[in-house]
Amino acid sequence: MYLEIVSPEATLFSSEVDSVVVPGVKGEFEMLNNHAPIVSTLKEGTVRIKVHTQTHIVYDELHSDIEPHFEDQKVLTLNIKSGTVESKDNKVIVLAD
Repeated sequence: MYLEIVSPEATLFSSEVDSVVVPGVKGEFEMLNNHAPIVSTLKEGTVRIKVHTQTHIVYDELHSDIEPHFEDQKVLTLNIKSGTVESKDNKVIVLAD
């Protein structure tokens, strides 16, 4: 599935991913390929992105106060203050603050 994380300033991340875990206001949840369409608000917490490989990852570290960090070779984490997530047709968009 394709994941895009954007802030008001820039696109922070855009890449094919295996899964993404987001901090929903009613609890953390994970989205995988072919996830049902969903729109949800997000609270402060960590977005965890599981990737197949690091070689195709693109994120904008110059225009963001959101600092990406790799937990291990396949999990990228981003701390957010709040946001919104939409998943539809194997594309996930996170609007992050």
